[in-house]
Amino acid sequence: MIDIQGLNFSYGSVSTLSGIDLQVSEGEFLGIVGPNAGGKSTLLKLMLGLLQPQSGQLRVLDRSPRAASRLLGYVQQHPSFPRDFPITVEQVVQLGRMGMHRNSRLLDALRLARMSSPDREAVRGALEEVEAVDIAKRQIGSLSGGQLQRVLLARALVGEPRILILDEPTANIDQRLEGEIFDLLKALNTRMTILVVSHDIAFISGYVSRVACLNRTLVCHRTDAIDGALIQRLYGEPMRLIAHTH
Repeated sequence: MIDIQGLNFSYGSVSTLSGIDLQVSEGEFLGIVGPNAGGKSTLLKLMLGLLQPQSGQLRVLDRSPRAASRLLGYVQQHPSFPRDFPITVEQVVQLGRMGMHRNSRLLDALRLARMSSPDREAVRGALEEVEAVDIAKRQIGSLSGGQLQRVLLARALVGEPRILILDEPTANIDQRLEGEIFDLLKALNTRMTILVVSHDIAFISGYVSRVACLNRTLVCHRTDAIDGALIQRLYGEPMRLIAHTH
């Protein structure tokens, strides 16, 4: 599904990613962890075709990331529009159906767009899947953090992606809601490949099949191979580890 070999990326003279090798198989649930400024969001942007590597190979679904973009669902850490933007939940999800992920002329696009019957069914289906049908007509700015994350997930799902990529999807919600979101992701994993960035290595180890530890370079581990010494090397400070069994 994703094949990365010898990938290097720099912002100017500052090396951000060095010699990255990663292969993601169909149906995998991969966690990506690492410290701030370790390159996690940059790696996602490269997979999405938003950035171009300086060297190395990156193929998504056996094509370039840009060519594969319609088959990818993306949930950003922060919404791509202000919370007070005058748009409803249903319209946010509709934008995912239109392949739009930025707030440039969003209202103009929505006014001109006429959803077909299949599009309306897809929007409703995505809202049902994340249990958000009852808030479809609400303004996006009125939602709680947990509700907003469900809506952003619905926007990613409405395009029927083969790969779902999430950048810190539970960073601003409490632990109970975090569990609900990851339970939903686990169910979605039965039909799509999922990559999720998180700082909480202990929590996600109960859901993912492998963990990619990224701090400029990348090393993959199965969850049962992660111990306190590895985490300390990755983050540079002592951390507690909670073990999970599958």
